[in-house]
Amino acid sequence: MQLRRYVLTLWSACVVAMALPAVGCTAQPTAGASAPAFNATDSAWILLMIPMAERARLLTDLAPSRTADRALAALAADTGATLRADLSRLRAVLRLSGVPDTHPHEGHDMPGMVSLDTLRKASDANGQAFDRILTDALRAHFAQSGMLCSSERARGGADRAKDLAAAIAKSTAVGASRLDELRGAQPRL
Repeated sequence: MQLRRYVLTLWSACVVAMALPAVGCTAQPTAGASAPAFNATDSAWILLMIPMAERARLLTDLAPSRTADRALAALAADTGATLRADLSRLRAVLRLSGVPDTHPHEGHDMPGMVSLDTLRKASDANGQAFDRILTDALRAHFAQSGMLCSSERARGGADRAKDLAAAIAKSTAVGASRLDELRGAQPRL
């Protein structure tokens, strides 16, 4: 029975992760009895935000040696530090939820997630070419993260997950605003 519940929860989490920005989710129990307040939306949101943050962090880590723009390098450094903190908090909430970290989105390229191809291109680029890749990827990451956090706040069941979603939404809004200011002050790449 426990295995069946886990399989159904994992399946639900994967389905919800694909539809999270567009539709509402019904409450589903997660595996384990330690956190009954977590629903499928919470689980899907956490399991999607972790790889999104990991990939964005990998991109921001490239900036110091590749960007031609000091202000963009500073934004990337600040974003990278925020992503590291977010990842730590996401993993803590995942442990609290009782859902195993099965990496269901490993290898996926979804809206707002820095693709493996983008990471390859960024690692081969320098100067303005890198800045263009970084700017476009961060803009998409901030936008999608904000939408996913909004969905979690509206449909999630666990206060810890919803509170974290609110914090991440705030930091992504700040990052997006800084990026817009920075790009507004300079010609679009």
